[in-house]
Order: sequence, then structure tokens, then C-alpha cells
Amino acid sequence: MEIRVFSESWPIRGSFTISRGSKTAADVVVVELTQDGVTGRGECVPYARYGESVQGVITQIENIMPVLREGLDRGALQSVLPAGAARNAVDCALWDLESKQHRQRIWQRLNKPEPDALLTAYTLSLDTPENMQAAAEANSDRPLLKLKLAGAGDLARVTAVRKGAPQARIIVDANEGWDETLYRELVPALQKLGVEMIEQPLPAGQDQILASLPRPIPICADESCHDSSTLHELIGRYDMINIKLDKTGGLTEALELRKQAEAAGMKIMVGCMLATSLAMAPAFVVAQGAQVVDLDGPLLLQKDRDAGFNFSDNQMHAPDAALWG
Repeated sequence: MEIRVFSESWPIRGSFTISRGSKTAADVVVVELTQDGVTGRGECVPYARYGESVQGVITQIENIMPVLREGLDRGALQSVLPAGAARNAVDCALWDLESKQHRQRIWQRLNKPEPDALLTAYTLSLDTPENMQAAAEANSDRPLLKLKLAGAGDLARVTAVRKGAPQARIIVDANEGWDETLYRELVPALQKLGVEMIEQPLPAGQDQILASLPRPIPICADESCHDSSTLHELIGRYDMINIKLDKTGGLTEALELRKQAEAAGMKIMVGCMLATSLAMAPAFVVAQGAQVVDLDGPLLLQKDRDAGFNFSDNQMHAPDAALWG
């Protein structure tokens, strides 16, 4: 097997801001596995919030190249690398290679029906209320808007977006930016504004407070949810989990996490880091039938990679085989 691992930088339209800072490019790591003339690809996003870097992820992957060449399979991979971006890229590349070798689409490999087109949320970056209202007006035809929030000034931001897009459904993501006091203040007002979901309001590690707080709006775990080993800590604190393949460490564990979460009575959101369509394709498989889909990464870039997702009529359609799977 030939193995390539390399980084790419994809410029963002303008900039993208959340409570932890801003960025102007999506920095990704790509793995290519070639065997008998067939190449499988996977893409991941190293995330500093979880102690990852581009070079660190590349080094993790380079360190397992010998066992990959010897035939390491997806099952064994789960114990060779921890959940995270590096394992995601390798796991998804193995799935893509397997699909191409068997000349089957990924859903056929999984014994699932052909996937449906999905409605994805469209994210509005954290900004002033005035700028977020302008962004909402520019995207008022999108059925589902996701707002990045930060704490102080959030009610003004949501109020402004509601004014700018009165017909849109709204979900919000605090990215760990609130505390208990702010939660209690904001939730009744956000309920009146029609907010349908709140993602990760409190810092991970402090979310035990949520078990005793009112949750009239469903609360979704993001930074607190990684793989199935963390799921038991979330039951009773959250109503939903956000499954991201860069956290689960690939499609294999993402499917297992979804299975266990649904068995525990939790609802499912499937999200993404800022990345190209290559990273969205395996997540699209997990997102079938999910309550919330947030796979708009390519829409936020200046340019997507070739054979990227077709986003039309506010839907994302099944990926081309030339892209992945």
C-alpha cells in the first residue's frame, strides 16, 4: 500500500468567528491510501481545542504507516489511534478504499438504502447584532440558521437575526461561552424568539449543572461529546448530541456512537468542522434521519474541491463517487 499524508489550506469567505477566536482559512489534513491502483481518501481538521495541530496529526498518521502497510484494518485502527482527527482521516480513507475496491457505494457497504438529500443548517459567524442581522437578511431564504454566540450581548444578536430572517428556524451554538446565571437569563427569552436548540452552552466539565436546570429548549452536547465512551456522562444532562467525525475518530465510531445514543433515547445532530466536501461525505452517511444536520462547511469556503457536494434548493445531495465512498 502506498500512503500519502499532507496538509491543505482552504480560504474562508471573509472570516469565521466563534467564542474562542477567528480564522480565515480551513486547515485540513488529507490521507490517501493506494492499493492495486485504487485510491481511498479521508480528510480531517486538527482542532486546537482538543490539543491537536496540523503537524501533530500528520506525525500521528506517519507513526502508524508501517502497520497500515501490513494490512491494518478499521477494527484494529480503533485501538491503534485515539479518537480524534488523525484516526478520522485514516478511518475514512479505509472506508473509501474498501468501497472502491468492491465497486460499491458506501451505503451499499453498510447495507443501507440510497441516502436522501438533506437540509443542512447554515452558520452565521459571531459578530455584532447589526452585522448578524445583515447576514441573516442575506440568507433569509435558508430554512435553518445556526448562530454562533459567545455570552454577553447574545440576546441582542438573536433578536437581530430573528428580525433579519423572520421565517427561518434558528438554532444557536454558545461554544462553551455561557455560565449558569446567563443560561437562566437567556433561555426564556430565546424560547420566545423561537430558538429550537442550544448547543454546548456551558464549558465541558461543568455540564453536570445542566441536570438540575430547566431545559425548555433542547440542549445539545458538542465539546462534551466525543465518542461512545463519553456518552454515559451526558445522559440526563443533554437532550441531543452533536456527532462530528473529527471527534469520534472516523465513520466507524460515529456509527457506533449514533446507535448507542439513540438506544439511550437521545436525539442526533451531525455536525462538522470547517472543511471541504471530502470531510462532509462520510458525515452525510451518519446524518441520514438525524434531527439536525449541520454540514455547511463547504458553503463557508471561497472554493470547494472538485466533485464537491451539490447544494441546491436548500438541500445537499448524495456525493458523487468521484468525491468519496
